[in-house]
Amino acid sequence: MEIGTALSFALPLGVGIAAVGSGLGLGRAVSAAMEAMGRQPEAAGKIQVGMIIGCALIEALTIYALVTVFLLMGKIA
Repeated sequence: MEIGTALSFALPLGVGIAAVGSGLGLGRAVSAAMEAMGRQPEAAGKIQVGMIIGCALIEALTIYALVTVFLLMGKIA
């Protein structure tokens, strides 16, 4: 199997795995933050700030995967 053919199959699969992982991670992070805010409403502001920062970092990892795919797409042709 040539490298271009292997990349043609692996790149979409890699982005899909990154998207699923990101979705699962965001779901767990937001779920835990909502549960924590329900238990301690007075700390909701601090919890929410931490949740937003964590969600941004999770999303950044997904965007890095997408950028990597775009860069490697140039190697296919």
